[in-house]
Amino acid sequence: MVNKVYSDATAALDGLLSDHMMLMSGGFGLCGIPESLIEAVAKSGVKGLTVVSNNAGVDGIGLGVMLETRQISKMISSYVGENKLFAKQFLDGDLTVEFNPQGTLAERIRAGGAGIPAFYTKTGVGTSVAEGKEVRDFDGEQYVMERGLFADVAIVHAWKGDTEGNLIYRKTARNFNPMMATAAKITVAEVEELVEPGELDPDRIMTPGIYVNRIVHFAKPSKHIEQRTTRPRP
Repeated sequence: MVNKVYSDATAALDGLLSDHMMLMSGGFGLCGIPESLIEAVAKSGVKGLTVVSNNAGVDGIGLGVMLETRQISKMISSYVGENKLFAKQFLDGDLTVEFNPQGTLAERIRAGGAGIPAFYTKTGVGTSVAEGKEVRDFDGEQYVMERGLFADVAIVHAWKGDTEGNLIYRKTARNFNPMMATAAKITVAEVEELVEPGELDPDRIMTPGIYVNRIVHFAKPSKHIEQRTTRPRP
């Protein structure tokens, strides 16, 4: 049986990264981001990346690290408003952005993982989202065609995994991770707890190990909070 477990994030990504590739990165805000794998990509020095992710992290955290090293040339996202450096690089023309309604982004990833090259949706019809895309009439309603997304490499974060690559996500940290795990040529997962085969409840497995090529144990990830708003107790 193939050994999927690697000693660290750098080893797990060894031989997989190249300039101008498409990379999917799981997470929503800073919740469920594959932090150790993102840092390993940053240290690798690859350039000109197209990155598919719901957002671009924040300054200095998550994908914000890769913006600092100017490794990302294009983002396919639904929200990027938390990152000042992202805004600067976009306004300076150093970074291009393909915005998607959030549900459309999720469906494009799911479609790519399911082998569906394109689909039609009403979301975005009559707006800038539909510019340059095919629009067709079905039963008297207009729909815009969206392409599925399939990356060269997907990096995801899970709560628990076994050495065969079966993954369980925890609460809102699930977000985009399960879809992205299916939508790439190679999927690399970091897990907070790594166990032996048979220790996971089969009914709780959310990503079957067949989708996961490499796995790394990342025992104590930082639980970042994007914005903390507090007020004095009365």
